[in-house]
Amino acid sequence: MISVNICSPTPDLAVPWDDLVRRASPNVFMNPVALTVANETGFAHIRVLLAWDDGAEPRKLVGMWAFQVRRISRLWPTLLEALPYNYAFLSNPVVDPAFVRDVIPAFLSAIRASSLLPNVINLKSLDAEATSFDMLVNALTEQGRTQLRLSESTRPFATPELGVKRSGSTRKKLRQDWNRLSATGLVDIVNNKAADTGEAFETFLKLEASGWKGARGTALLCDAADATFARQMVAALAERGSASVALLRVDGRPIAAQVLMYCGATAYTWKTAFSPDYAKYSPGALLIDKITDDLFSSGGISAIDSCSYEGSFMAQLWAGRRKMVDLLVDVGSGKSLAFSLEVARQRGIGRLRRLRDQIRAWSVPAAPGNKKVSFAAHR
Repeated sequence: MISVNICSPTPDLAVPWDDLVRRASPNVFMNPVALTVANETGFAHIRVLLAWDDGAEPRKLVGMWAFQVRRISRLWPTLLEALPYNYAFLSNPVVDPAFVRDVIPAFLSAIRASSLLPNVINLKSLDAEATSFDMLVNALTEQGRTQLRLSESTRPFATPELGVKRSGSTRKKLRQDWNRLSATGLVDIVNNKAADTGEAFETFLKLEASGWKGARGTALLCDAADATFARQMVAALAERGSASVALLRVDGRPIAAQVLMYCGATAYTWKTAFSPDYAKYSPGALLIDKITDDLFSSGGISAIDSCSYEGSFMAQLWAGRRKMVDLLVDVGSGKSLAFSLEVARQRGIGRLRRLRDQIRAWSVPAAPGNKKVSFAAHR
């Protein structure tokens, strides 16, 4: 007996959420404390679908899916986006595998039946290897709903079985960079899930703003609303042990920072920053490399999601890949005008991004002394 209710995110969802992620495939971007921050700061207008097993006593949360209700402009139809806020990188619902066959169709039916939610849903960055993805596609097909795959890609992903590359030119360059960096001073790495996460995150923000993102105006500190949201979100997640900031230091001075998020047994390398003064040593890549080993040796992490794209420097470090899909669906009857307009908009965005990536690829310099392996294009 599955019931679905639609609500705004609230902190009191944290307890049933913690119970759910012990059973379900993870997605840290659906964590209710992060959703609450985004909603309450006005960073995004979020609605949450909660699926309950009413046959349990007390009833048990068996599924959760959050959406951003978004309108591009006053002349554009309202849409649902399953990346619930900017800087989220995974759209999949979090569903108890024992209930996935019932929960996914119930979610779609609840959206369609709601007078407050639009029927067109933009599902970017879906993990196509998660059980929920096949169930979603099957449910849409069985219900006769319109669906369109906008794009397919792969994402760097690490597990203990498919972790860091242990040989080849990448490994050789990492050893060389580490040895050269160590010759400049005492090198260490800290990654504490503790009260100092806020201070470490401020270090990350400053490093990010000092680099190429700051120069391009895309660093978090370049936008006051983005910075406010990110600070509060990371603080809220860190308070529950779901975020930390790893720092690579030389003689106590941070030269690279990696913001990490956690959900179940999965870690997420959310954002990376490094000091341009040390760019020739590839500090971001060195930090990721060391943190990967540390996370797996801790015993609590069995997978690391890069939150990045195939062409990123993560792809040079990790051998694992996950298939990702961007899907556009209409849960209403037939194909609506809103769906057709969104198809045209997304295809236009895709063409512009491909052009942007080509231009960026031409402008990224090779790493000093090595034309085959470059970690210069940090995320």
